Parts: sequence; C-alpha cells; structure tokens
Amino acid sequence: MVYPYTVIVDAARPVDPDRAREAYYVVLHVKELWWSIAGFVGLVAVLQLTSYLHTKLAGRRRNSDEQIHDLEKTGSARGRGLSLRRLPVAIINTFRVLAFRCTVGIGSYQLNLAEVFLTAAYIVMLFTLAFLNTTSMEGKKLDIAYWGNRAGGLAASQFPLIAALGTKNNIIGYFTGIGYDKLNYLHRMTARVSFVLLWVHAGSHIAPAPGISAYLGELFIRAALLAIVAFSTLILVSLRPIRTASYEFFFYAHFATVMIMLAGAYVHTSKMELAYFIWPAILIWALDRFVRIVRLVAFNHSYFGFGSGSGTMDATTELLSDHFIRLRLRRPAHFHWSPGQTAYLILPGVSAIPFEAHPFTIASIDSPLLSEGATEKEPELGASAPYWKELVFLIQARGGFTKRLRESALEGKPVKVFVDGPYGPSPDLGKYDTSVLVAGGTGVSYTLPVLLDIVQRARKGTTNCTKVVFIWAMRDLNAKEPTEHLSWVSDTLLKAAQLAPPSLKVEIRIFVTGPNRSVPGMNRSGSFDDDSITGGSENEKKDSLSEVLAHSAVTVAEGRPELGALLRQEAEATTGRMSVDVCGSQAIASAVRQGVRFGVAGATSIMRGNPSVTLHVESFGYA
Repeated sequence: MVYPYTVIVDAARPVDPDRAREAYYVVLHVKELWWSIAGFVGLVAVLQLTSYLHTKLAGRRRNSDEQIHDLEKTGSARGRGLSLRRLPVAIINTFRVLAFRCTVGIGSYQLNLAEVFLTAAYIVMLFTLAFLNTTSMEGKKLDIAYWGNRAGGLAASQFPLIAALGTKNNIIGYFTGIGYDKLNYLHRMTARVSFVLLWVHAGSHIAPAPGISAYLGELFIRAALLAIVAFSTLILVSLRPIRTASYEFFFYAHFATVMIMLAGAYVHTSKMELAYFIWPAILIWALDRFVRIVRLVAFNHSYFGFGSGSGTMDATTELLSDHFIRLRLRRPAHFHWSPGQTAYLILPGVSAIPFEAHPFTIASIDSPLLSEGATEKEPELGASAPYWKELVFLIQARGGFTKRLRESALEGKPVKVFVDGPYGPSPDLGKYDTSVLVAGGTGVSYTLPVLLDIVQRARKGTTNCTKVVFIWAMRDLNAKEPTEHLSWVSDTLLKAAQLAPPSLKVEIRIFVTGPNRSVPGMNRSGSFDDDSITGGSENEKKDSLSEVLAHSAVTVAEGRPELGALLRQEAEATTGRMSVDVCGSQAIASAVRQGVRFGVAGATSIMRGNPSVTLHVESFGYA
C-alpha cells in the first residue's frame, strides 16, 4: 500500500532528485513502526489469553488431582532442596520480580523496569527510524531534508496511538486485559516522545536559511506553529508538580490545548496529504466521548426524563473526619460493577464546570449475598454505610473539587450526582490459596470490596482461597481518636468476619500510624478492653467499634506495619498460589514491592516450595 506524501519545495528551484526517495522512506518507516507496535500489542494479548487459559486448566487439574495438592499444602517438600518440577513457575515469578517489582525512582514516583524498558525501546525505535537511511543521493550523510520531514511524519503517525492509550473505553486495554489507568502512563510517554520529534521536525525547517520565515504567509505553516505551541503548553501543564498542585487547571488546559493542537495538525498535514494520521485520533477521541455520553444517559436516565424516579441518584455526603468524606447514593437496579472498579462522578452543584468528571474507587460491593440478616427498609444514615446496598465512595478532601465537596458535606445537603462507569479491571482472586490485601488511608476503598467479594465467593464455593489477610494502615492527625477511621467501615468488617465460612480464614490487621498513635484501651496483647471504648456521647458508634475490635479475627497495633516481614510470614505459611493486592501511597506500594521480591518470590525460593506470588498495585500518584 502506497501513501501519498508531499514535501515542501520552492517552486523557483529545480525539483530535488531526493524527493521521491525521501517520501518512500517516510512511508516505509511509518509502516515498520506500526507493524512493530501492532506485533507487541498482539504478543501481550496472546500472553494474556494463554495465562487465562492456563489458569482455567490449572483449576480443573487441581480439582482432579487432590493428592498432589494435599502434598503441597503440607509443605513437606519445602526446605528439602530445589525441585526441578517447579522450574517453570520459578521462571515466571523471576520475570515478574524483575519486570514489575524492581523499580527506578524519579523523585517520589517509581517506574518499574517493564515501564523503563518500554520507554527506552520506544525512544530508540522512533529515533532510529527517524535518522536511518538519511544519506542523500549525492552521498551527504544525515541529510536534513531526509530526517527533518521524516521526524514530523513519524510523530504525526503516533497521534492515533496516543489518543487510544488515553481513552477510558480503551480498545488496547480490551485486547491486552490491561486497565486504562495503567495504559495512561504509555499515553503520556508516547505523547512526550512525539513532542520531541515534532520539535526536531520544526527545527529542521527553522534552522536552514531562509528558514520557516519564507513560508509564514502560508496557512499550513501558521497552523503548524499554533499546533506546536499548543502541544508545548500541554506538555508543560502535564508535568506532575503542576498536575498535583492544580489538577482542575490541568484538566481544562488539557482539553483546550488538545483541541487546538489537533485542529492545527489537521490543517498542516492536509497540505502534505498526511491528514489520515490526524483524523483517526479525532475519531477515537470522539467515539470514546460518545460511548461515555451514552453510558451516562443510560445509567442516569431518570435525570434525563427517560423514566420515573427522578432524583433517585441524589447522593448524601458525610464528613467522616476533617479531611475525609463518604459519598453515598442508592444503587440503581441497572448499575452493576465488580470489586476494585472505579466510577466517574459528575456533581454539577459542586464542580466548577458542569459535567466535570472525577474518578473514584467504588468502596461497596454489588451483591445481595452479604445483606443476609439486614432489614429490607431503606438504610438510615449511620456511622457505617451498608456497603452492599449502595454505591459508596470514600474521598480525601484536598483542594479544588474535593475541597468544595467537603464544604457541601458540612452543610449536610443532598447533592445531584451523575455516575459514569464502571471502569477498570477487577482482580480475579478465586484462583489463589491466600490473598493479602494491603491498604493505606482511603486505599481501603479498593481492598474492602475485594475482601467482601472473597467472602461471598467462599460462601458460594467458587474460590480456591482458604485465607485472606486484610491489612489497613491509617493515619489522620486531625482524627479525634486513633480508631476514628475504623468506624467508617466497622459494621462492614464485622459482617465480613462473621459471614466467612469455616473454609475461609479471615485475618484483619489494623495499624494506627502517626505521632499521636496511642490507642485508648489497648492492652499489651493488642486487643481492646470493652469498657474503655463504650462510654461517652457516641455510644452507638462505639458499641459497633467495640464489637469489631473484640472479634477474634481483628487485631490492632500501633506504628507502621512491617510489610516485608508480614508478607514473608504469609508466604512461608502458604503453598500453591498467593496474591498480594495493594492500594495506597507510593511509599506503601514501594514497601510491598520490596516485600515480594527475590527473598519471597525469587527462583530459589519458589523451587524450594514458596508459593507463586502475584502482585497487583493500585497506587496513588502518577508520573
């Protein structure tokens, strides 16, 4: 297939004999680039499919080979030497450790080696293709006429990929099984590399005399200048410090600069007959927006006059502490989600601009099973929401939108909410013998519904999990009591512990961190004296809290959790397969990664009988 390509030439000059050769190499290297990308995406998709099929097959083989399984469960082979039978599992775990748990720090942010490798490979590939075959017919090496325009063509060809990686309804995610939030790093990386290439392209026309000034009267040149200025502004406001300081400013600036950039790029590339690189990017973005609008209307139809029950999705906001908010709304019958998924909330009365969407993890579970014993009447507001009857979100109040939401919570008035979602993958933990859930602060929004799902599946007999360890580190200097955060979910944790069948062992470990971490009423064994927490003006909340703390499955400790020691302890007590899921700050995610490296999941450890360990990180922050 041959694509048209036009090179800027001066009509007063004779035709450059290198022009056709230059155009040929642009088309050739763009093809090579896209075949490489398609091949890599296909490889990841095949590996994901193979892993899925292997898991299903292993589950069936496990059920039909209980004798071998029982031998492994006894741990009798552990410590007797290396088992070559476990070599394939050891190789897989070693790859996981190297690729996803060994990291490179960039400030407070961590990139795993897989991300580092992909970034380096992408940069090398693009710049190699940009400067390869750049010797002119006269023998001039690195001829600017070759690499200058080719850099622009390669960068423009990546616009559809950049757009696809940044969408919520992500087609690449559907093929590879990777969540849109994980692919967002690649969205930013590919955009930044393409940005550098575009400046290489622009510089190749600015530097030579008479340079770009000779063409400033041309519309396509002015459009190019507008596009690259908009792109430069976008790259600047997308830097992590600016996004962290003012996410809303970034949100609006991102939308505006992308629209300007794409419009300018389309006009510019139309002159070179390369607009087929730009309009697919616009189409991908528009299709994603269209799907989101359709979902928004479908899930919030009563607000749009498509049914009865107007206002049924109005939400209640509660200020749990000075900086934490719980937002609750009745679960629509047609809205379903899986544990660990997120939803975008649109609150017109709170947002600075109508239909401004913000993502939050759904802290409740979509299941009627855990409502056993609950009354059928509508739940009253209390210290702990019924996390299986409502959509519940735990939100940390900072600046901008969440600050205004906190002010709304102080007023205690219902707020109008549009829900867009759910998005993201849900962890399938049914294939693991042991699951360890680690959360820091509001990271419990992720781990709590996962815990409830494990209990639900154990009751149904659809999981291999025999033990789940729930670790929550909480820290709030503004809390009235160190156990105040626990009251957010005390009823839910108690319900999970009580409903767990005999086949599932549940351990709930709470760690109170921060300088003022002395926990009232805690004795030396780490349990609580009931009398110390049941008095005062909040007896109802404290009665619930007392019941949770008195449960044999719950332990509370002061100080930071020694995550490395805890994970090593669980690995030593487990054979078969072990899952570790963490949601919290970069520090917590880093500590968990270190805890499941070579000492726990290295080749030698696996071949000596340690469990195969899978790690899933839902971490706050971004590069």
